[in-house]
Order: sequence, then C-alpha cells, then structure tokens
Amino acid sequence: MINKDGTVKEFTCISCPIGCRLQATEKDGALSIAGYSCKRGLEYGLQEIQAPRRNISSTVCVENGFLAVLPVKTAAPIPKELIFRVMKEINNVRVSAPIKVGTVIIPDVLHTGIDIVATRDMAVCGVS
Repeated sequence: MINKDGTVKEFTCISCPIGCRLQATEKDGALSIAGYSCKRGLEYGLQEIQAPRRNISSTVCVENGFLAVLPVKTAAPIPKELIFRVMKEINNVRVSAPIKVGTVIIPDVLHTGIDIVATRDMAVCGVS
C-alpha cells in the first residue's frame, strides 16, 4: 500500500511490453495513477496498489510419465500474499500420466476459485 499522506509509489507496469513507469499517489482518500500509456496500464496500476496479484508457474512430480515433472500454472493471477501457500500445495502434489494440457491438477487452490492446470501433455513412459 502507499502512504495516505500523498507520498508517491513508483513501479513498472508489466501488462504489456512497453513497461511504463507508473506513479501512484493517494491523497484525501483519492487514489491516482500516472505514467501509463494505455488502459491496461491504468488497470494494472490500480490493481497493484489495491490488491496485487501474480501468476505462478511451477512443476509437479509425475508417476509413469515420459518426464519426471509436469509444468503447471495458475489459471488466473492469485493474491500475492498467497504465493508461498499455493507453492506449498503445488509441491505436495503427485500426478500419474497420461495428462492432457489444460487438465486441472488442483481445483480451487486454497479456496481462491483459481485452478492449477497442466501446461503440456504428458504421455506414459514408453508410449508416444
């Protein structure tokens, strides 16, 4: 959060390749974002100040798979403060091949309404 005394918080927008340098201020209860080049930058700036969220990419262990691990990701950004708890959940999962890309690996992780999904197909070892 930013200080309510009008202090400026600066950060880089990551919603598009431009990488605008955003400035956020809050004064008398009014939040203001400056420095964005597009509507997505304004939305990102407001979201980053009010309730920051992040995507997670990781891997889970696979039994009988062509590879030992399966890449997974959050289906949508999760609250930033839950990253380590979500990673703990991901690290405790083991799946069995075969698996198709998009398969839900952990439904509704930590009751966020967001699934952890597979990001590639995983064939059974020795089967193409």
